[in-house]
Amino acid sequence: MQLLKRIGYYLIGLSLGAIAVSFFWKQKGAEFDYLPNARTLKNIRVKPRLFSDEAKNAMKTLAIDSTMIATILKTGEVDFSKSKPRKKPCREYWIDAENMQKEFSVIVKNCDSLVTIEKVFIEK
Repeated sequence: MQLLKRIGYYLIGLSLGAIAVSFFWKQKGAEFDYLPNARTLKNIRVKPRLFSDEAKNAMKTLAIDSTMIATILKTGEVDFSKSKPRKKPCREYWIDAENMQKEFSVIVKNCDSLVTIEKVFIEK
């Protein structure tokens, strides 16, 4: 009986501690970007962005603004099979995202200090 009591106290303490830690992390806004997709998108999001002429024209015709591009870069998925992450001098990434029931694709050039949105289009 002593062992079951100890396990019960342990589980109660563990669950209370987990709740407290998750509460503090939510307040702090901590992000854990350990997977390649999350690291790549975070790296792209923190750099200043430029838009190519082709991307600007596509954004006008598709009625997309820079806020939607920022959302795509936050919630999108990097398609590494279509990307060129080892390309020099700037890596090239293909990002897919679904927004407003449409599937958008964005091609991004990620240089050391600058990100250029090369193309924006809707997948059919």
